[in-house]
Amino acid sequence: MAKVIAIANQKGGVGKTTTGINLAASLAAAEMKTLLVDCDPQANATSGLGFPKSASRKSLYHLLSGEIRWQQGVLHTEMERMDIVPADQNLTGALVELVEVDRREFRLKEAIEPLRRKYQFILLDCPPSLNLLTLNALVAADSILIPIQCEYFALEGVSEMLETMVQVRRQWNPGLSVEGFLLTMFDERTNLSRQVAADLRAFFAGQVFRTVIPRNVRLAEAPSHGKPIILYDVKSKGAGSYIQLALEVIDHGKKGARKGN
Repeated sequence: MAKVIAIANQKGGVGKTTTGINLAASLAAAEMKTLLVDCDPQANATSGLGFPKSASRKSLYHLLSGEIRWQQGVLHTEMERMDIVPADQNLTGALVELVEVDRREFRLKEAIEPLRRKYQFILLDCPPSLNLLTLNALVAADSILIPIQCEYFALEGVSEMLETMVQVRRQWNPGLSVEGFLLTMFDERTNLSRQVAADLRAFFAGQVFRTVIPRNVRLAEAPSHGKPIILYDVKSKGAGSYIQLALEVIDHGKKGARKGN
């Protein structure tokens, strides 16, 4: 059964989509069959894997609306063992259409339930806001991975995210846990990055990944070529960091499985 991880932070520009694409690719490279679900109407994870944005293609919107079964919504990527459920601008309409639907918070959970048996990891790339799509992702997820940018306003948005997580636990998903906080856009040349990283590790003791994602030109270039970083430049610092993050996530999953036995 797949572990479902929502990648979320209500603050934009912290590396959610970059993490979704590259963590999924690195898990697949580690021989873990992985599905990335693009939950953002901007569809950046979709285009970042080389699929042009298209409102005519079957997407997460059609899965949530019940128009299609999962077989029609999953696309195979260039990476072996990595698939994606794409997004498109139609997802914006889902925010309106689902408001009056019974059990609207569970639509994504119900849509991906058959996929849990087919993958080892399912990653949900959330929009940079707390809307019904993000809520669906948190209800569907086993855990949440929160990217945090190593800059002055690092905690902006995180407190709201944690408050939302508490509410989701209370009302819909009592098993939702924190997968970890991921420090992104780290610049080892600056005192600010080092200080922010130290402060966050102290504040979220034991919950911050050892791996830090650096500011990296090759990592920033990769989406424009429609490739994850390990296909674009496997020797880059960005690729090495996401490979290490994948190993941490795999190890965390194994420890969780042992505790459950």
